[in-house]
Amino acid sequence: MEAETLESLMREYGQEIWNYAYLITRSRSMADDIAQDVFLKAYRHFASFRGESSVKTWLLRITRNLSYNYRNSAFFRKALLLDRIVPVGHHRSAEQAFLDEEATNEVWRRVFSLPAKHREILLLHARHQLSLSEIASLLDIPEGTAKSRLFGARQKLSKLLKEEQSHEQLI
Repeated sequence: MEAETLESLMREYGQEIWNYAYLITRSRSMADDIAQDVFLKAYRHFASFRGESSVKTWLLRITRNLSYNYRNSAFFRKALLLDRIVPVGHHRSAEQAFLDEEATNEVWRRVFSLPAKHREILLLHARHQLSLSEIASLLDIPEGTAKSRLFGARQKLSKLLKEEQSHEQLI
């Protein structure tokens, strides 16, 4: 792989790779490290890319594997504890922008409260816009399983959002 090709991949998929790593690890610093490692691994092993999936799917698979490796390491557990002790926040000053952001954040908080397999499939489908066959390939599951998992994830998310809405109406 030439350096220009790597730079092109980083520009095109860098943010999506980082977002996916963050979804799995829930750590900004870990997502930074993983995103770098993904592109290094892709650069080193580009010759082994068989073209059976899109480059995006291939990069997301590398991201998933590295993220789970990081997440399961002892270092991750220590870093996660430090993130909980020193929370990082970002607030906008404009009221409407804040309210819009809060509504979006609430949906993502609900997504993050789902079990990992449901969080992951929703993100791959909604955020990364992968097809069911690409998701199945990435997760190494049958396409029917991906379809039923996505259906279940949507149902659970919908239920959580309805519960939140009915709770707000009571207040």
